[in-house]
Amino acid sequence: MAERSSLVRLQEEFDVEVEWKGFQLNPGTPRGGVPLKRLFGGRTEMMRSQVARFARGFGVSIQVPGHLYNTRRVLALTEWAREQGRFQAFYEAAMEAHWQRGEDLENPDVLARLAEQASLSGEEARSAMDAPRYQARVDAQHEEGEREGVSGIPTFFIGDVRVVGCQPYEVFAEAARRAGARPRR
Repeated sequence: MAERSSLVRLQEEFDVEVEWKGFQLNPGTPRGGVPLKRLFGGRTEMMRSQVARFARGFGVSIQVPGHLYNTRRVLALTEWAREQGRFQAFYEAAMEAHWQRGEDLENPDVLARLAEQASLSGEEARSAMDAPRYQARVDAQHEEGEREGVSGIPTFFIGDVRVVGCQPYEVFAEAARRAGARPRR
């Protein structure tokens, strides 16, 4: 979410296109997820606070969930939404649900409701979230990300230049210049 303003400005100022691809950062996360305290122990609250403070630096208020969920279903639904021409609406609904309300993005009821928020069929979403066709896309995108050396999210590729994490606009602009992107102005 915090990177959104930087990407919008980048597209306004440079001749670049943004193509979002999902990457399951923790594919070994079991269904039902894992409490962050199990992963990070006593550092959990400090880490959650640091992430929230970092986002505020971008003008974004977030609630960092206390649970790491398995993201296969939401990533599969994002691919389904792309096919339906509703990628951006579903992506935004899912990001808001996760970062603003701490919702469980592997829960079929939550995902069906988010699909409906994005003007998609909740019933079709229930079928698509575990459909082999969309699950295979999640796997293929993960394999592509690993080949490209993705180890953190978000990761942006601007030509051959890689930008990892939420970064200030200036970092994206410099990457675009180094990649040879043409300024629009």
